Amino acid sequence: MSGKFASSSEPNNNSYETKTASLRMSEKKCSWASYMTNSPTLIVMIGLPARGKTYVSKKLTRYLNWIGVPTKVFNLGVYRREAVKSYKSYDFFRHDNEEAMKIRKQCALVALQDVKAYLTEESGQIAVFDATNTTRERRDMILNFAKENSFKVFFVESVCDDPDVIAANILEVKVSSPDYPERNRENVMEDFLKRIECYKVTYRPLDPDNYDKDLSFIKVINVGQRFLVNRVQDYIQSKIVYYLMNIHVQPRTIYLCRHGESEFNLLGKIGGDSGLSARGKQFAQALRKFLGEQEIADLKVWTSQLKRTIQTAESLGVTYEQWKILNEIDAGVCEEMTYLEIEKQYPEEFALRDQEKYLYRYPGGESYQDLVQRLEPVIMELERQGNVLVISHQAVMRCLLAYFLDKGADELPYLRCPLHTIFKLTPVAYGCKVETIKLNVEAVNTHRDKPTNNFPKNQTPVRMRRNSFTPLSSSNTIRRPRNYSVGSRPLKPLSPLRALDTQEGADQPKTQVVQGFTPASEHPQMLWSIQADIDGSSFANHSSFPAKASDLWGCLEGQS
Repeated sequence: MSGKFASSSEPNNNSYETKTASLRMSEKKCSWASYMTNSPTLIVMIGLPARGKTYVSKKLTRYLNWIGVPTKVFNLGVYRREAVKSYKSYDFFRHDNEEAMKIRKQCALVALQDVKAYLTEESGQIAVFDATNTTRERRDMILNFAKENSFKVFFVESVCDDPDVIAANILEVKVSSPDYPERNRENVMEDFLKRIECYKVTYRPLDPDNYDKDLSFIKVINVGQRFLVNRVQDYIQSKIVYYLMNIHVQPRTIYLCRHGESEFNLLGKIGGDSGLSARGKQFAQALRKFLGEQEIADLKVWTSQLKRTIQTAESLGVTYEQWKILNEIDAGVCEEMTYLEIEKQYPEEFALRDQEKYLYRYPGGESYQDLVQRLEPVIMELERQGNVLVISHQAVMRCLLAYFLDKGADELPYLRCPLHTIFKLTPVAYGCKVETIKLNVEAVNTHRDKPTNNFPKNQTPVRMRRNSFTPLSSSNTIRRPRNYSVGSRPLKPLSPLRALDTQEGADQPKTQVVQGFTPASEHPQMLWSIQADIDGSSFANHSSFPAKASDLWGCLEGQS
């Protein structure tokens, strides 16, 4: 660490820090016990300006939302610019500028109130407070706020003393900042470096040995060269640590494409393991030519374990790796069928998938939600790697694109990923630049648009299948699970789901909760729901949620 950084060890005569440390020590022993396992988490960024805090905040938020954890960034700079319409100079950030200090503190309080609203009223699970938070007074204020609202706190401190990295960050990001409308590179660099010096005067890094030893945090040192992790509390914090230890900022390019057109594509069939068509083989040759023209250094090629991706990679004349987790979504009993055949043979399942494509799970197969969970190791490896070409499948490519382009669950299943088209992804400061390159080889269109037919507002389709917990968004009464799909009745042919249940000898799925179509007035009972997060099931807040644990278990027993 540079000598200009303030030392983390403080003198004993600092009355504020001594008193606060003693107070925190006495409270810390019992503070964790007050948190429920799935209490909302407040991630607090720490670090001098131009240390990559906003980059980490945005990237981490994108990842958490992709895996299904509702997360939002609260950038203090946005609040400050709203309060102070025009930025004049670094003097605003001097610690002895009392008027500016009052404004900055008020902005922080307003931002924290928005954090509270998001985590308590808007079903948020994680909030990222993106600010410098370089003083112990500010961090203690945040800790008190979190304690009052029963939020867990996890600090992420970005430490960097590499002048080249700092200068590059200033030129790449800060020159285009709203603080500098003139965008003069020399003036921006001079003013911003002085702003950093203002923060250094009061900066107190996290002290893992004394003052901050009971806090949960990770220090990211020099853009991932080293890490220091302290007191990880739960599963989601361990996921955050694991993710932050995999990302890097080195320039690279990621190429995504589907296999060449397959025989099943020509027949309109989904799934299966067919080989390439004649045009699919032409695409493989065109892809080889394209990559040769790009002259990509140290390019890695990944495929699934299905014939059509392997045959595409074989034509490239390079070493490639096969990943089973890159296989296409498993369509279960609908494998190797056309959509017309599915609609005719399993009309209920066909309708269910159109109602909620992301959450729908094929009988005996997967949902897009399952696929995202399966592909998480691929995302981790892509974040670690340099230049990579991933040859995969339509559903897989949609999931990967949704991560890099920050697309939600509603958009993900309908992203256009045509055959014989390459997506060139270049990570940039706060996002990802995407270029679409269509090679000149014809192919069939396998895209299905989102259905336009909407369900009545008082009806919510069945959104869950065996052993799958997902958030329930409707206020309709929750009914007992049923073993047949919507529309099927006794004495009629069983749906694939019911057929599978019968084969397994299960009278009823034990871990399924489904929403019914019957109006709530016909089934007056207490409303409760099971909230699905990656860190396990947690009970969501509702106005009618049982106040006592005994009431809750009684409610659960009444549903079994």
